[in-house]
Amino acid sequence: MELLIKGARLVDQDIDLYGDLLIRDGKIVELGDDIFFEGPVVDARGMCLMPAFIDLHAHFRDPGFTWKEDILTGSLAALKGGYTFVNLMGNTSPVCSDMATVEYVLDKAKELDMVQVHQCVSITRGFDGKDISHLDSLDERVRMITDDGKGVASSYVMYKAMEKAWENDLILMSHAEDEQITPIDYRLSENLETVRNIYLALYTRARLHLTHVSTEEAIEEIRRAKLKGQNITCDVTPHHIALWDNPYRVNPPIRTRSDVDALIGGIKDGTVDAIATDHAPHTREDKLKGSPGLSGLETAFSVAHTVLVRDNNVDLKLLSRLMSGRPAEIMGLDKGKLIEGYDGDMVLIHLERRVVVDPSSFVSKGKNTPFEGHELQGDILMTIKSGDIKYMSKNCGEVLGLDNRQTF
Repeated sequence: MELLIKGARLVDQDIDLYGDLLIRDGKIVELGDDIFFEGPVVDARGMCLMPAFIDLHAHFRDPGFTWKEDILTGSLAALKGGYTFVNLMGNTSPVCSDMATVEYVLDKAKELDMVQVHQCVSITRGFDGKDISHLDSLDERVRMITDDGKGVASSYVMYKAMEKAWENDLILMSHAEDEQITPIDYRLSENLETVRNIYLALYTRARLHLTHVSTEEAIEEIRRAKLKGQNITCDVTPHHIALWDNPYRVNPPIRTRSDVDALIGGIKDGTVDAIATDHAPHTREDKLKGSPGLSGLETAFSVAHTVLVRDNNVDLKLLSRLMSGRPAEIMGLDKGKLIEGYDGDMVLIHLERRVVVDPSSFVSKGKNTPFEGHELQGDILMTIKSGDIKYMSKNCGEVLGLDNRQTF
């Protein structure tokens, strides 16, 4: 595919300038002024072009829970939110503890040709908290393991899993929760597991990624470890940096204003590596029964841009690093930057347009969100993968004068 995006504000983690960008054969081949090109052109003057977003933490519920979400609807939600790569958790049915389940997911995603998918494998077989023998049978298609949704209770099991992760060059993603402590104190539950996993990773040299960090104490422990040179990474969610003292049920829960301030402080000083959605769609009935989670892919950029850039003076380049550049580095992808030779995955954004969150318009099967009715700033107009326009918003034709054949 060939495509020229003309006259946009080009922003990634390193640059913020105006110009043209040319994609050929799926790769960025040129950035410059007044690039001559006789193929398809998008006149993007007044708009912002950024590397497409990379989500380190999402649930597509396939296999086993496809009434909540499936690969198709999850991919549509990702594209609508500006994402072209998603890292899927293993708490499906069956739990993803083998290459057969990985192949099932990857084959479905490849057939759809919408977004690129990585499927995580569980740390313990079937989330049993004990058996890690299946980790020896993984191939190079698996880069990350996690028992997301459950903390690994046994320190010994986690230690042995980290040893295997180190030996096999795997990233171990930590859902930091001591489920025995959770009924007593949810904050203490996260903090204890965070400290334990940091120390185990230091001892084993494993690559540790702490996901959906939510407390000020956990951020401080991660900051301390990084200042000592430990090779760990972490992400926070849009809802944990935007909401406080809110009863909407997610896991970990929405915390306090002090925690929000600490997370944003961690973003500003570089402690936080990424923003990940923890996209966790549920049916209305399941939410009423107390299932934790929200549909986050379609609102993630608008929430993060509003909270960080508009309200807290975070540089747009840093937001690109959090949502594209650093996640790509963590996953080992040639994505996330606007440089020649990288994948032609882009998102075109109207930064000033205000949007009101209406979950009934979500393309995800899950309409569950605490942001219903919130006015946010920043509207995704177009998502491009390998030079191919995969998504155009209903506003795209109005703003750019384009044929709306690919809107949804």
